[in-house]
Order: sequence, then C-alpha cells, then structure tokens
Amino acid sequence: MPDPRIEAPTDAIIQITSTAICGSDLHLYEVLGPFLEPGDVLGHEPMGIVQEVGPEVTQIKPGDRVVVPFNISCGTCWMCSKALYAQCETTQNTATGKGASLFGYTSLYGSVPGGQAQYLRVPQAHFGPIVVPEGVPDERYLYLSDVVPTAWQAVAYADVPKDGTLAVLGLGPIGLMCTRIAKHLGVERVIGVDLVDDRLARAKADGIEVVDSREVDDVSVALIEMTAGRGPDAVIDGVGMEAAHSPLEKAAHTMVGMLPDKLAEPMMDKMGIDRLAALHTAVKSVRRGGTVSLSGVYGGETDPMPLMEMFDRGIQLRMGQCHVKRWIDDILPVVEADGDPLGLEDFATHRVPLEDAPAAYEMFQKKTDNCFKVVLKP
Repeated sequence: MPDPRIEAPTDAIIQITSTAICGSDLHLYEVLGPFLEPGDVLGHEPMGIVQEVGPEVTQIKPGDRVVVPFNISCGTCWMCSKALYAQCETTQNTATGKGASLFGYTSLYGSVPGGQAQYLRVPQAHFGPIVVPEGVPDERYLYLSDVVPTAWQAVAYADVPKDGTLAVLGLGPIGLMCTRIAKHLGVERVIGVDLVDDRLARAKADGIEVVDSREVDDVSVALIEMTAGRGPDAVIDGVGMEAAHSPLEKAAHTMVGMLPDKLAEPMMDKMGIDRLAALHTAVKSVRRGGTVSLSGVYGGETDPMPLMEMFDRGIQLRMGQCHVKRWIDDILPVVEADGDPLGLEDFATHRVPLEDAPAAYEMFQKKTDNCFKVVLKP
C-alpha cells in the first residue's frame, strides 16, 4: 500500500508504534468478510508518533505520542455535543445506515484504512487523538483506543449497585477488562463465565468467581442459583455474534460466506442472524428489573428475542459502540496510577512483527498457544 498523505485540513499522519488485533477484527475474518475489498487495511487499536498535521489541527503536533480512538468523530456536531461520539453526524455512514466511521472496518463503516500498518491517516485529528506521555511502555496506553473505554462503558451501562452482583459472559479481552474495572470501581461481587481454561485461570488469578460453562447444564440456572435464586443485578454480554453453542446460526454464516460478495452483502445486512447463545443467556440470567449491558458486537437484522420474558421481567437493555472520548477523563487517572491497577502492561500474551499478522490472526481466532491478546509491532 502507498504511504498515506494529508487529504483534508483536519487530517494527521501517525507513524504506528503499536497496534493490536481486536476480537471485533475476527468478525471480519469470517462473518463480515463479504464487506471487505482487496486492499482494505484492517485495525482499529493504534498508537504512535505524529508525523504531520493538516492546517486545522492544533492540539497535536509532529513528535507527539498519541493513541487513536477506534471511532472517528468531529467533536462538534449535534451527536458529539451529547457525547455520543460513535454516532458522529460528520462521519456517519448514512448510505449504509450505520453510525460514525471506524478505522479498518469494512464498507459498512466508511472503508477508512486502519492501523495495522506502518503509517495511518487520522481524519478528524483536531479532536480524536489522545496525547500520552513519553517514558512509559506503549501498552500502558495502547488500550485507550478501544479495550479499556469499551469495557468501562459496559460496566457503566450495567449500573451495578455497590453491594450488587455483576456477571460477565465471555472472558476475552473485553470481558476480562470488564471484571477488572468493575472490581476497581467497587462492585462487591463479580462472576465471570467462559469455557477456555486459560481465560478462566486469568480471571481466578484476579480474584474473580468463575463459572466454566462446560461444567454446568445451563449457565443461567447456575448464575441464578449463585445469587439466592434471584439472578445477578446486571449481566454483561462480552461475546457477541460468534457465540459458541449456536450451530444453526453458525451454519447460516458459513453458507452466506460462500456466496459471491454482491449476493452475500445484502443478505448479511438485511437478513443476517447472529449466534445468540450469549445474549439469550444474559437475558435469562439477570434478575427481574436488572440490566443487560451489551458490548459484544452483533450484526443481525432478523434476530429472534424472547420479548415476552424480557417485558414481563422488566429487563433493561443497554448497548452500542463505545463513545471512546466520553470516558477518557475518567479512565486516564486509573491508567496512570502507580501499580498499573488494570494490569495493562501484562495484558497481551503475544507481541509479534506486523509481517506475522496473518499467523497471529489464525492463532487468535483458534485460541492456540493460549493466545489472549496480540500486539503487532510495525
């Protein structure tokens, strides 16, 4: 690919020093593949050094070390004025009916080249990039691009009372970070659910109660029994569209993925169905009047949901792309605190050169070599 260049007065060019593979990238690896084109550059968790800025970019300058949020927002439109940065009207993708543009995330979200590259053009750079100090490892700040604010928003949306119980379905990078943030913010009891030995062990090491979904007949029943027959006050679904135990939906994904892109795109966009095992478990587990906080990505348009049960039990459902910059002022003091309270510097299990990304994607998807989080080094 040619090196990016300034195209608009609010652009900046960043030389990438670290960039991560996100669980959402795996959706592009399979389910959302029809929306990719040859030459697309993936990646939405980047940080690096500013090389050049457009004439309207004044809050950063060449030489600054910055983290770039995954969503591209202007900071001044009506939606941004409400701190709904993931719905920015300046970069909103009205042609596809989607919200703000995202780095490296298909034609649905603007086909903006992403950060798994040596250099990145950052649109709306007068607002987006977050300046971070020198002299601290990249990984203390890298996850400000997505993981930490996404997990922070999930916990905030869960709105668990201090003496309450939070269950987190899925202990991948987002789910595990949710458990750490919840504990840090004082949630009294946090229960994590997964079926991968290494992920369960990580949560246990953090002092989180765990449920191995392979060892129970029904996760929702187990969670209700663990909470005096009532259910957790809130449940976070950190899994999303590729949940295990959804064989029919998995078969549908596979069949659509075999079609030519021009046929597959409208089917996925208008008739898509997700693997809903995790979301249905969340709905059935949470107590009456409780909250389901949805941070796992879903893409279906015809998903069946148990609405009678949801209505009868008075369940609140909160969801959406993370409004990254809404949470940064709350998060930065925690990230910069002595002792690395969220365990960011040791969060990644694999650090590999950018040219090894194809093998890293496969390893991450298949969870081989206890792969939990991959950081690419251009």
